[in-house]
Amino acid sequence: MDGETRRVLGLLSQDDTLRVLAALVLTGDAGTAGLGEQPVERALDRLRRGGLAEPDGDGWRARPERFAELLRATAGDASGPLSPEERVLRNFLVDGRLREIPSRREKRLVILHHIVTLFEPGRRYPEKEVNVYLRAFHHDHAALRRYLIDEGLLSREDAVYWRSGGPVEV
Repeated sequence: MDGETRRVLGLLSQDDTLRVLAALVLTGDAGTAGLGEQPVERALDRLRRGGLAEPDGDGWRARPERFAELLRATAGDASGPLSPEERVLRNFLVDGRLREIPSRREKRLVILHHIVTLFEPGRRYPEKEVNVYLRAFHHDHAALRRYLIDEGLLSREDAVYWRSGGPVEV
């Protein structure tokens, strides 16, 4: 998390600042926050510096779009912007499960390379165990299994499977 995001989150951890922002968002009037004039002015100044509010004619306007700006700025993690592979994983995996199996081969390969890392190289797996692993990702485990085999990431003989491709951690 970058310093700017920390600063804005820090603003929201202050009760008076949060109350003033909520009043601006809900009513458009910071005075409805239930605080005195001085605390409201200090909170508005902090919100202005954090980009969450701005003067608007005789009053103030909340800037909730600031949250989207911060989210876009921190879309990559601390190591920088997301790689194309990380973007595909983020778009298709929700809480570790596939929203859908990608129809485009390039994206599907990214997902398959991610899934195949569950299988230990050199180990043989009965079909039931393979199905358990794949069901954890998507209800259509048979399609995933077929794609893994078709792409040469898993091999099969007599209902026994083993990893035959994909990335290996060293």
